[in-house]
Amino acid sequence: MYKAAKEIYFCYGHRLLNYSGKCKNLHGHNARVEVELQTDVLDDRHMVVDFDDINRVIKTWIDQQLDHRMLLRKDDPILPAIQAQGEPCFVMETNPTAEAIARIIYDYAAEQGFPVAEVRVWETESSFASYRKTI
Repeated sequence: MYKAAKEIYFCYGHRLLNYSGKCKNLHGHNARVEVELQTDVLDDRHMVVDFDDINRVIKTWIDQQLDHRMLLRKDDPILPAIQAQGEPCFVMETNPTAEAIARIIYDYAAEQGFPVAEVRVWETESSFASYRKTI
């Protein structure tokens, strides 16, 4: 099994609904994403995937959709006010936890044809959540 991984960095704001800790308030993070790819057979260039392809597709999508945006659950009562001010938002079905963000990035990478094995989202230097599909 061959593996390759790429780190991608982005900044975002969020808050968690139905939560009693500090994350119930609007706040931000400097996130580090690890996209891990794997395959049994290398491509004709002898690579799992070219790192430039990961940047061109996955990093570009993260930059356009998640970076410097408020990630909010679709029923967050503050969402209409933020949108009315023209602030960039990424609206999610679920609470915008690190786990949920990892799943969104995983799903996007897989939809683009990448042999994604796992996505980790580091919310802080010491805390991460990940998503991988089970077979």
